[in-house]
Formats: sequence, C-alpha cells, structure tokens
Amino acid sequence: MIVCVAHNIISPLGVTTADNYAAVKSGRSALKRYDGLWGLPEPFVASLLDRDAYADDRQTIDEKIVIDSVSRALEGAGIDTTWTRVLFIISTTKGNVFLLDKRANAFPQERGRLGMMAREVTRHFGNPNEPIVVSNACISGVCAQIEAMRYLESGAYDYVIVCGVDVQSAFIVSGFQSFKALSPDECKPFDANRQGLNLGDAAATIVFTKKDKVGDNEWVACRGAIRNDANHISGPSRTGEGSYRALKVALGDMEPEKLAFINAHGTATSYNDEMESIAIERAGLAGVPVNSLKGYYGHTMGAAGVLETIISMQAVDDHNILGTRGFDTLGVTHPLDVSNQNRATEKRAFIKLLSGFGGCNAALLMAKGGLR
Repeated sequence: MIVCVAHNIISPLGVTTADNYAAVKSGRSALKRYDGLWGLPEPFVASLLDRDAYADDRQTIDEKIVIDSVSRALEGAGIDTTWTRVLFIISTTKGNVFLLDKRANAFPQERGRLGMMAREVTRHFGNPNEPIVVSNACISGVCAQIEAMRYLESGAYDYVIVCGVDVQSAFIVSGFQSFKALSPDECKPFDANRQGLNLGDAAATIVFTKKDKVGDNEWVACRGAIRNDANHISGPSRTGEGSYRALKVALGDMEPEKLAFINAHGTATSYNDEMESIAIERAGLAGVPVNSLKGYYGHTMGAAGVLETIISMQAVDDHNILGTRGFDTLGVTHPLDVSNQNRATEKRAFIKLLSGFGGCNAALLMAKGGLR
C-alpha cells in the first residue's frame, strides 16, 4: 500500500500544514484585491506570498518555496535525499515562466524551463536522480501523486517526494484575464452568483512510501485515475465525461456511504462547477458532501492537487468536513451537498477531484488505514 509519511504546506496562510489547516478551519482566507500590481491594467483578487520575504540571488521564489516546503516536510522523517532510492516529482503548470521575460531579473532564461527548475531543487538536496516534472494543467498535483504511486508500486524507489508549486506573475494573471475567467471579488464556488476564479501562490509537499501493512491512522493513496475527454482547449465537457470516468475508477467498489466528502476542483467558474455537478451525479455520488478550498487559497494551479489533498487529510483526522467559503445558494443544475459551514464526520475516506484545460480530469481516493 502507498502511504503518506510526511507533508507540508507553504502559502499566504502559513508555512506549516498545521498553520494552514487552523486558518482554513477558522474560515480565514488570504484572498485580497490588487490594483496596478505588475503594471496590469485591471485589478484582480488573489492570494499572494510576500515576494520580499523570499528574495534570493541564488534561487527563484518558486525554487525557494519548494525547497522550504520539502525541507519542512522531511524534518524528523529520517529520509536521506542523497540516496538513489529517493525520487523527486515536481508538479507545476508554469514554474519560473516569468524568467522568459529577459527584463525579469538576473537569473538566466534557461531557468524558466520546468526541467531546469526541478534540477535546481534536486541539486540543493543532493539527489542523484533525474527529477520528474508533471505539468498537465490544473490536474498536475493529482497526476503527480498518481505517478508517485506507480513508481512505488513498481519497486523502483523506496520514497517519492511530490511537491506542487506555482507562483503568480503578470504572465499568468493576464492570461486568465484574457479568458475573462477571473472574478472581480472573492470567488464563490458552486454558488448561483459566482463570477469566476481567483489565483493563488503555494508550495505543498507529500512524501510517499510503500508498506505491506499500515496502521489505523496512516493515510493510504488507494486508487487514482486520469481521464481526458479532449473537449476543448479551455472549456470542460458539458457532460462531465472525463471527470465522471475518473471518479468511477477512483471510487471502484467502495460504497459511496463510506466517503466523508469529495473535495472538488470548485473553481467558481460557470462551466467548471456545472460540469462537476453533472459528473458527481452521474457517478452516483450526489449524496456525498462536496467542498471546495478555492475560497481560502484561490486556484494554486500546480500546487492545488497536493495542497488540497493534505488539507482534506487533516480535516478527516479532525472529524471535519470543511465549509466552502463564499458559497451561499446552490447555482448548478445537478444536486450537490455543499455547505459554507464546517460539519462533523466520522468517516475515513475522501476523493480529491480536479479538472483542467484541454479536457483533462483526475481523481484520487485517499483512505485512513486503507480500504477495509
């Protein structure tokens, strides 16, 4: 079984998993409005790290927060990162894309390539293996975890360190503005008055290993699936086809009643939330509570699948279904059990669901103590 042995989150809500979970549980968000930032002509709402706090002439902010997150996750874990049996997987959609602008700063342009960024991280930790970079739009974080499961199940490695990261820039924000996908206010996942998404900075790390036996309190990555319905360059399938198929594989033969919740993508865009409602009902999961964390963090892109898996594990450990911040009135056509209030649960499993550009979809089943 593939087991989570360590984790960490760095975001504007804190630099540890515990800090982040406490903030989300209390309903706190890091989203705020920015006017004129990076010379952009339109204001936007986002959750951003303090750039000055991560200023460094050796590493970019993306590299620095990955190294910080991995280092914090590994504290006390007893894992030697210089060992050949340890693999790094970096999940990111854009990485150091701001370096492609020659005027950005003194870093060489080649560090803007995703592979170069990942090598900078593994060089810091003295890891001899070529790092794997997963960049598959918004589903990258779940894809990276599924890739880790496959490597461990093959016996090729003893530990896989998965870190998801993205830091916003003028390039990324202006791209979403051109799509008219950004909300002028804090996002409202699944709400009737949702106007679009917010963006966010984060780095989140999960360390996995393989065990023959697991304890009752250990988290197991049970099943994952990636399905692409190739619907459109940016719009999701109107029937939720890929999301539905990913959900069905991740759920497998588990009874829906055993799920504490589905942590959905929940970006608060018109089409994404509607598509997820269709896919969830088609999969026979309309009775399972659904939540979204985008109202706390914004859309953290390559970090989202890792960060939201960690927060969801923390919630189940705390017997808690986290409320969906920004939600008030259901605004999708298919029934979903969404609430803006925290709710109690004694169940020990959840599904993390993501969707992204190009019709890509991914789902991951996590169970405390494994499948029983």
